Amino acid sequence: MWIITVLLLVFILGIIILVHEFGHFIWAKKFGVYIHEFSIGMGPVIFSHEGKKDHIKYNIRAVPLGGFVSMAGEVYEDDDTKKIPKDKFLCNKPWYQRLIIMVAGVTNNFILAIVLLIMGALIWGGVTSKPVIDNVIEDYPMAEAGIKKGDTITQINGHKINSWDVAQIVLYMKNDKDYYTFEIKHEDGKLETYKITPKMEKDETTKEKRAVFGIQMAQTETKNIGDCILYGFTKFGSVMESMWLTITGLFTGKISLNALSGPVGIYQVVDDSVNYGLDYIVYLIAFLSINVGFINILPFPAFDGGHVLFLVIEKIKGSPVNAKIENICHMIGFILLLILMLYITYRDILKLF
Repeated sequence: MWIITVLLLVFILGIIILVHEFGHFIWAKKFGVYIHEFSIGMGPVIFSHEGKKDHIKYNIRAVPLGGFVSMAGEVYEDDDTKKIPKDKFLCNKPWYQRLIIMVAGVTNNFILAIVLLIMGALIWGGVTSKPVIDNVIEDYPMAEAGIKKGDTITQINGHKINSWDVAQIVLYMKNDKDYYTFEIKHEDGKLETYKITPKMEKDETTKEKRAVFGIQMAQTETKNIGDCILYGFTKFGSVMESMWLTITGLFTGKISLNALSGPVGIYQVVDDSVNYGLDYIVYLIAFLSINVGFINILPFPAFDGGHVLFLVIEKIKGSPVNAKIENICHMIGFILLLILMLYITYRDILKLF
């Protein structure tokens, strides 16, 4: 039922947002920053509670997309200094404290992801797909090129390959040529370069044509606690690298904006996860938590990374950036993000039909 998917989506986003905002909140509180509000969700307030000791408003808002910690003086002294001591404004705190507060949300997202990946591996087992070829399908390009089981993919189109996750992103990128350049390491250690032209086949799910090379990758299963811990960090690293390739691909035009998904796309993924079981849902939370953390740390205004960028500029020039200029930059960044989100949501809705 759709209601189960909606509730699950709210639950997943709620956990990720709560963990992220709690990072900002706990460090801001630790460093003595005056906090007006801690909110999960956006839009109208549907539940509110005011702390008896700290007088902070803890709110749950109607739209479960986003959240925030409202702190005094996030850019400049924007509140009444007669009511709030000047040393409690974020903008007046030492540089290192402001930096810690800004990166704390992202750090929490990454920690959550690693913990969930390790826990998932301990409970259900974890599978790491190394770029080692386990099977070569006859009558497909890789087999016809002479590539065999046991060979390792070390590079694709000049990109270093450490995992199958990364390999899939590289293969998804737009390619100006009709072939892909593979560097293959054979079992005897010999390196060879191949130019492979894929076979184009129609995907039964998306109904779109996709490039097929005709190989299956080797999978390594976790066996003990040490393997599970290693899996958590290794998987985290491969997803982070995949995210980096995706972002750079968007800027270089090798990956289309249509490849991105918004709330509607995430809803579809969550809907599928209901049929796959709890282990898949736990992995999905970890995956989305990495995504939220990675996107937020990008040096773009309105993101946490945008605030960090201005802190770095302040450190380099030896004085704070003009507060009005910084505020305008964050406002423009927010508007651009809103436009991008509307476009992605529009594309997601079109895909449903």
